[in-house]
Amino acid sequence: MKLSTIAKLATAVTLLMPVGVTAQSLTDFQQLSQEDRRAYIEAMSPQEREAKRNEWRAQRVAMTDEERQAMRDRHRAERDDRRAQWDAMSDEERTAKREQMRGRRDEMRRRYDAMSPEERDAIRQKQREHGAKQREHGAKQRERGGRGNHERGQRHGNHDQRQRDSSEQL
Repeated sequence: MKLSTIAKLATAVTLLMPVGVTAQSLTDFQQLSQEDRRAYIEAMSPQEREAKRNEWRAQRVAMTDEERQAMRDRHRAERDDRRAQWDAMSDEERTAKREQMRGRRDEMRRRYDAMSPEERDAIRQKQREHGAKQREHGAKQRERGGRGNHERGQRHGNHDQRQRDSSEQL
């Protein structure tokens, strides 16, 4: 492939991306719609994704306590909005949404199944490392008396109870 052809393809891909998908900071990214976030991330190479995650992680670490609390409050409000939207959906809309989510899970499964054993091992290792990092972080938070001192299911409400309630409505 000629260099000029590659440049043309790169330009075409850039032009096809949604205009709003130019998140430079963590807060810019969080303000994108869910679809724009997904498009933004999927347009990156795995190395670019990792670099961006590290950049955003550094931004989060550098936040003041007030900024972190504001981010948590914003996330809580967004979660409450999503819950209200779900509760306002008709049974047909919920069924369609479940199918959409199932389709995304199936696509992720297809991608995973298409990976080589080495790629799968690398992903498993990365997940183990991430889990260890999360457990370590949670332990530090609990030692300081911060987040993480909730009973199972109490942080975001009782998921099991919501599941029972929604199945009883069917």
